[in-house]
Amino acid sequence: MRPGLRGEEPALITVLAGGVGAARLLAGIVQVVPPAEVTAVVNTGDDVVMHGLHISPDLDTVTYTLAGADNPETGWGLAGETWQAMGSLGRYGGETWFNLGDVDLGTHLYRTGNLAAGVGLAEITAGISSGWGLEPTLLPMTEDRVATMMTLADGSGGGSDEVGFQEYFVRLRHAVPVSSVRFAGAESSLPGPGVLDAIGGADVVVVAPSNPIVSIGPLLAVPGIADAIRARRDRTVAVSPIIAGAALKGPADRLMRELGHEASVVGVARIYRDIASCLVIDSADADLAGAVETEGMACVVTDTVMSSPEVAAELARTVLGAAS
Repeated sequence: MRPGLRGEEPALITVLAGGVGAARLLAGIVQVVPPAEVTAVVNTGDDVVMHGLHISPDLDTVTYTLAGADNPETGWGLAGETWQAMGSLGRYGGETWFNLGDVDLGTHLYRTGNLAAGVGLAEITAGISSGWGLEPTLLPMTEDRVATMMTLADGSGGGSDEVGFQEYFVRLRHAVPVSSVRFAGAESSLPGPGVLDAIGGADVVVVAPSNPIVSIGPLLAVPGIADAIRARRDRTVAVSPIIAGAALKGPADRLMRELGHEASVVGVARIYRDIASCLVIDSADADLAGAVETEGMACVVTDTVMSSPEVAAELARTVLGAAS
């Protein structure tokens, strides 16, 4: 086990990101390095079309969090959001299980309209980032359609054995067992513009504390991305989303068990050992540091529960220092 180092922070940081944990770590990273030197490669496997609108939940969560406009209570959406459009839709009998706030709708309208006009998702994402005044670069993992599909173990999908991620996560409240996960379309997809350069040119690559199966898994399924990260393995640091055998938020621990992985920091190490040389784990799992190292990864123990911006910044310093 080695401590997080406190040397000069590296110049270029690329973060593999998906969801709330990644967004909070990115918010910590931009406190300790110049934001313009940070790039996030963001999962789009859980993108969904609802009511004719293209929604990119992970891109939006990262955007709103970095802009300081996120709802800290829910971990998604915008603070101070209103829901009049959804109320009107419900009045007509429309589906409202996937809530879209009134302000949030503007983001989806902008994205959908530009996609229909032939603009690429990377350029659209840059426009949204600019609209929020963000300095970090946000890159979709691909501009091709990749869909995370969940096979339900008990047929509880309302007549279908396989459902899209948002149906599993939101409509079914991720409360049903899963027997397999696939990333439809990944095999024929290409990395998004700038993605491979961001990985290859980074001083440090960070695997954020995101769900290894459905947040990081889709990125690694895009041909070329996993190979690019393996080539930088000695400069890649992963942060465990599992603490004391459980996920702080979401179904990562349950999915790992259901799909045959050990729901522990050791299980996380086994998933990431081919792409990352170091795993950062929480102090609650300090007794497993040796077992992580047995899996072929260095291990850093620190406080990984980002309960405040200050804790997130300290975690970011530790993660970036660990790459040294």
